[in-house]
Amino acid sequence: MIGRHESREAAFKALFALDGNPEADREQVYQDVLGDDQVASDYMVALIDGVLAHEAELDAAITGKLKAGWRLDRLTRPDLVVLRLGLYEVQYEPDLPDKVAVNEAIELAKKYSDDQAAKFVNGILGQYVKA
Repeated sequence: MIGRHESREAAFKALFALDGNPEADREQVYQDVLGDDQVASDYMVALIDGVLAHEAELDAAITGKLKAGWRLDRLTRPDLVVLRLGLYEVQYEPDLPDKVAVNEAIELAKKYSDDQAAKFVNGILGQYVKA
């Protein structure tokens, strides 16, 4: 069984794949992301299901925090997927501290995008963190 950090990273990879191919077989995507020797954790599946179920709301919330003239289609796919995942955790995972969700999103941005993306993700998600 994989932990929450690994589940989050696997969810990011699966969401990225599904964003590029929404008709893909989820079980196959999970297997491609995890490999044959691991099973999708309940948390990974919950994150993927939650982000996909709330995608329109998440996108609207993200759009509202972008600079004037910016649209979601200007964001790189990795950055958008990280933002959706991080915002989902902030808004819909009450047992997870907001700062943990933001820090995990920043780490994903650093790993799958760049330092500028990490700062951007922090700036957007930081607006949703409850003091």
